[in-house]
Amino acid sequence: MPMIDVYAAPGTFADKAALAKKLAATLMEVEGVPPIALFQENTAAFVHDTTLANANGDTNYVRVQVITNKDALDRDKQLAAVRRLADVVAESAGDTGLADRTWVILTDTYDGGWGIAGHANTNEEIVALARRTSQ
Repeated sequence: MPMIDVYAAPGTFADKAALAKKLAATLMEVEGVPPIALFQENTAAFVHDTTLANANGDTNYVRVQVITNKDALDRDKQLAAVRRLADVVAESAGDTGLADRTWVILTDTYDGGWGIAGHANTNEEIVALARRTSQ
């Protein structure tokens, strides 16, 4: 149930809500989680307009930060997530070259650091919650 934050210059994306939905769905696919309400309702993306520049003063970059529960993405899933999320960003911006200017940062929280409904869940608790809510 990742949280995704996208930071880009104002005007980069015409439909931020569609981008957020597509990023969340894409990451669920990469993770391989079942399409149950628990995951669909708690996987989300936030698209932020921001001021940015690299050391050269270029402002046409995008930063995507993904926060997942501990060890949610093995190496193959990390590689797939970075490629696919960068592609979604570029497609949403209508700029195929933007994939090469998109920085994707993957971050794990520690076990017990994933809060849902006011409770800090361990991975074991998330799995148990998913099993209970999918029945």
